[in-house]
Amino acid sequence: MRSTGIRRTVAALGVSALALTACGGNTDDSASGKTRITVNCMPPKSAKVDRGFFEEDVAAFEKQNPDIDVVAHDAFPCQDPKTFDAKLAGGQMEDVFYTYFTDARHVVDIDQAADLTPYVKELKSYGTIQQQLRDIYTVDGKIYGIPRTGYSMGLIYNRALFEKAGLDPDRPPTTWAEVRTAARKIAGLGGGTVGYADYSAQNQGGWHFTAELYSQGGDVVSPDGKKATVDTPEGRAVLQTLHDMRWTDDSMGSKQLLVINDAQQLMGSGKLGMYLAAPDNIPILVKEKGATYEDLAIAPMPGGRATLVGGDGYMVGKKASPAQIRAGLKWLDHMFLTPGDGFLGDHARAKRHDAPVGLPEPRLFTGAADAKDQQVKKANANVPVENYQPFLDGNASLDMKIEPPHAQQIYSVLDGVVSAVLTKEDADIDRLLKDASGKIDGILARG
Repeated sequence: MRSTGIRRTVAALGVSALALTACGGNTDDSASGKTRITVNCMPPKSAKVDRGFFEEDVAAFEKQNPDIDVVAHDAFPCQDPKTFDAKLAGGQMEDVFYTYFTDARHVVDIDQAADLTPYVKELKSYGTIQQQLRDIYTVDGKIYGIPRTGYSMGLIYNRALFEKAGLDPDRPPTTWAEVRTAARKIAGLGGGTVGYADYSAQNQGGWHFTAELYSQGGDVVSPDGKKATVDTPEGRAVLQTLHDMRWTDDSMGSKQLLVINDAQQLMGSGKLGMYLAAPDNIPILVKEKGATYEDLAIAPMPGGRATLVGGDGYMVGKKASPAQIRAGLKWLDHMFLTPGDGFLGDHARAKRHDAPVGLPEPRLFTGAADAKDQQVKKANANVPVENYQPFLDGNASLDMKIEPPHAQQIYSVLDGVVSAVLTKEDADIDRLLKDASGKIDGILARG
């Protein structure tokens, strides 16, 4: 699954809009003296501040590179799983296009990605990016994409509810047993307060099951990607914990089949103690759901073994010309990969427009580039960074594990497992895991 993305909801910048076209283009327009590239993932008009930042940065890039014409297409979400393959197959994908980490190998397998290996030496920032992120877009020794952002899952919690329940908000739960105890105490406050919420619909239940399985030291598929590994003691531990919190403790509320917006609404209204999410949920909870930064904190994944990480990047279409590839890499450097500058790195600009600076995001860069990025972020922090220190400290000892292959198909299977446990008190956990394992084996066998 994707993380929720950074959203900002204050006044728009006064920047003129870019021209848009309806589909991807593979004509570099060299006759006009310019190299033309289409790019996607421009924030939609509803995200006024992000949209303004994006347009401002593209305009600056074109001024610095008058031989390049950037045509941006807006989208939210940046990648729609329902149309992604069809756009690729139909030649409608942009020249430089957004992908989740989990789709990188698939795009290469269906031969829709340009080999960037001969060109990455022209990408100034490439050597500064974390090696484990670069590896996601490297297949058989060839480079097919450039990572842009990453996220890792943690436990978002409400400090005010912790205090009301007699819990120490500076000592969040570190094990699932402690989560269960804290959830029971928070639910005991009454008034419709929910101790812990989890997703169980729209593939999001399978996504969270995977994260919780990782946290217990388990995995969804075998290392070779050929067999399911959910029917295990770790898988049963995940489901038994959810079952007991739901039915024995009554700490998860009676309403189930939740998705991310449901949990966000509960947390924003002050009625939820804890849920799993990435740090980028925090500004959404504040800007859109009514929470305050002071009340929100995030801890590492309980269990102490591993956390699910994800993220995104850009790839270049198979039909792009060498000139378009070079132009696309220049654009990526300018927009996303310059510490302290650009769409994601200009923390001073973000602060001026009341966008959150200082959230505990996974580090993209290494060495001097990382030091500069962290320095600029620290100098412009406008959120209570001390609330996120447990997350940062705890993550240092966790394994970082990406989502499984064929993630969405597998999550669909696991959705049914989680929803059954949360809606049926007599759900047969052993049977659910055995059936899910067979279905996942079938998905993996089909490739």
